[in-house]
Amino acid sequence: MKDGITVGINKEGVKPVAAKTNTKEMAITAVFIALTFVFTALLNVQFPATMGGLIHLGNIPLLVAAILYGKRCAAICGGVGMAAYDLMSNWAIYAPCTLIDVALMGYVAGLICSKSSKTRTRVIAIIVASIIKVVGYYVYEIFLFKSFIVPLGSVPGNLMQVLVAGAIVMAIITPLEKQVKHVR
Repeated sequence: MKDGITVGINKEGVKPVAAKTNTKEMAITAVFIALTFVFTALLNVQFPATMGGLIHLGNIPLLVAAILYGKRCAAICGGVGMAAYDLMSNWAIYAPCTLIDVALMGYVAGLICSKSSKTRTRVIAIIVASIIKVVGYYVYEIFLFKSFIVPLGSVPGNLMQVLVAGAIVMAIITPLEKQVKHVR
């Protein structure tokens, strides 16, 4: 890699290829994967799946990543970090849903936040991420429980989980942004 360009070798010789990511982005994403896993694993309350399943704070690093580092970082850290927790816990059956649904949450929240740094935009991103989480898990649980009614029990827990994380993120994001600007 030289000046942000990855060099590939093919039959014609050396050919520059646009870099998809750089070392700093990979390191930041890896840190956020770890934070998401830890916030999910250590700060949670477990309920039966039909009552919201796992209420955790893993959405905090996901939303911080979306606001500070964008859609790619948020999608990867959210999907991988939370799905890894599912695989290492009693919630392994949810790992495929978590990987896809939470990655989509992070991607969309990051995409929305990339349009503006206004508070209103960030609140919209959190609301949209909440909707994605609730709908994604509801649809998954329809197939899991073979019922349209039973999954309704998890809607309040899933909604509360993201909205509480969103409120915390909105309270801490301004000081975090100031610190990140010093690091960049």
